[in-house]
Amino acid sequence: MGLFWDLIQHSQISDQQSKTSSLEDRVSHLELELRHTQELLVKTLKTLEETIGKDINGDGHVG
Repeated sequence: MGLFWDLIQHSQISDQQSKTSSLEDRVSHLELELRHTQELLVKTLKTLEETIGKDINGDGHVG
């Protein structure tokens, strides 16, 4: 019975490690996607400010 219980625990530990690794990968991907989205937002805002000639984000200058 002890050997069977050890196998179950080992399987559960392995499954948890897979889920953790998968979660870490997903978080890394989301962080990268967020960074790209923020960079695009800044570029878009600068272009918009330059095009209309107004300070939209309140930083004190256009562009």
